[in-house]
Amino acid sequence: MDFTLSKQHQLQQQLYRNFAQTEIKPLASEMDEAEEFSQELLQKMQAVGLFGIPYSAEYGGGGGDTLSYALCMEEVSKVDASSGITISVHTSLCCYCINEYGNEEQKQKYLRPLVDGGKIGCYSLTEPGAGSDVAGAVSTAVLDGDEYVINGAKVFTTNSGFADVFVVFAITDREKGARGMSAFIVEKGMPGLSVSPSIPRMGIRAASNCIVTYDGVRVPAQNRLAREGDGFKVAMTALDAGRIGIGAQAVGIAQGALDEAIKYVKERKQFGKPISAFQNTQFVIAEMQTKIDAARLMVHRAAVAKDKKEPIGSHAAMAKLFASDVANEVTRAAVQLMGGYGFAREYSVERMMRDAKVTEIYEGTSEVMKMVISGIMKIK
Repeated sequence: MDFTLSKQHQLQQQLYRNFAQTEIKPLASEMDEAEEFSQELLQKMQAVGLFGIPYSAEYGGGGGDTLSYALCMEEVSKVDASSGITISVHTSLCCYCINEYGNEEQKQKYLRPLVDGGKIGCYSLTEPGAGSDVAGAVSTAVLDGDEYVINGAKVFTTNSGFADVFVVFAITDREKGARGMSAFIVEKGMPGLSVSPSIPRMGIRAASNCIVTYDGVRVPAQNRLAREGDGFKVAMTALDAGRIGIGAQAVGIAQGALDEAIKYVKERKQFGKPISAFQNTQFVIAEMQTKIDAARLMVHRAAVAKDKKEPIGSHAAMAKLFASDVANEVTRAAVQLMGGYGFAREYSVERMMRDAKVTEIYEGTSEVMKMVISGIMKIK
C-alpha cells in the first residue's frame, strides 16, 4: 500500500496550486464581497482545462482520473471555495450524468463542449420542498409527441446563472414514486426556462446559485438521459461521485485556513513572544493538521476506489462526512487563533469559516451521509 502521489499526480497538483495561487487567490475576497463570480476568471479556468479533468480525451477532456480531480478541488478550495464548487457541480454532477448515462449522440453534442472548456453545466435537482427527500420532487415532465414538457421550479442550482447546459430531474410517473423520476438535458435559451438572480447566502457567495423555473419548457425526447424512470438512479449515482469532490473541497478549505493561521501566529507577538511559541497554539495546530491529513486520506481512498470501478457509496459518504466536519472545526480554530483579526473580513479565514458550513449541507447533509453509511453497513 503506497500513500505517495505518483510523479504525474505531483506535477498535476503543482500546476493546480500555481494556478489557484496566482489567478484565483487575488480575486477571492473581491468576488465574495461582490457576491459575483468573475467571468474572466471562469474563462481562464476553462482555458487551462479545470472543467474536464477526469474525462476522456476522446471527448475533449483532460484524460485524468478522479484523484487528479480531487487534487484540483483541494488546491482551488484552499484559496476560494466558490471556485471549487463551480468546478465541482459542473464536473461531478452535470458532466458525470451525461458521461455515464448519455448515448453517443448526447456525448458528442453536450459532453464534448462541457469538458473541452467551451460550455458550463449545472445540475437541477433540489426543489423548494424537496431537499434531502429527493423523491418528494413535484416538477413534472409530460410526454407530448416527440417532446417532453417540463414544469416546475428548482432551487440552489449552482452555476445556473451562467450555465449553458442543465441536467434536470422531473417526475414522469407520479404513481411510481422514486421510480417515476426521469433525467433530461435542457439547453440555455429554451423557451420557458428562466433563472433568478443569485440567492443571497452566508458562504460560497461568489458562486452562482439561483432558482431555476421551468414553465412549459419543451425538450426533445432524445434529450432524456437513460430510460424513463431512471432519473432517481442517475441523480443518486452522480451524488455518490460528487461527494468525493465535496470532500476534497472541505479538505482544501481546512488546509487553506490552517495555513493562514500558521503564518499569522508566527508573526503575531503577545507577552513578548510569537503566539506560535505557546504550547497551546502548537497543540491546536498539531491536532488540526492531523485531522486534515486523515480527511485527505479518506478522500483519496474514495477517489482511487472510483477509478478502480469499485463501490464508492460508503467511502464517498465517509469522506464527505468526516472532511466537512473537519473543515468546520479547523476554520473555527483558525479564527480563534487569530483572535479579533480572524473575525475581521480583512483576513480570509473569516470567509473560509462561512464557506465551510455548506460542505455539511450540499450534495447530502451530514445526517444523510450517516444514513448512507449505516445503510450500506446493514446494521438494522
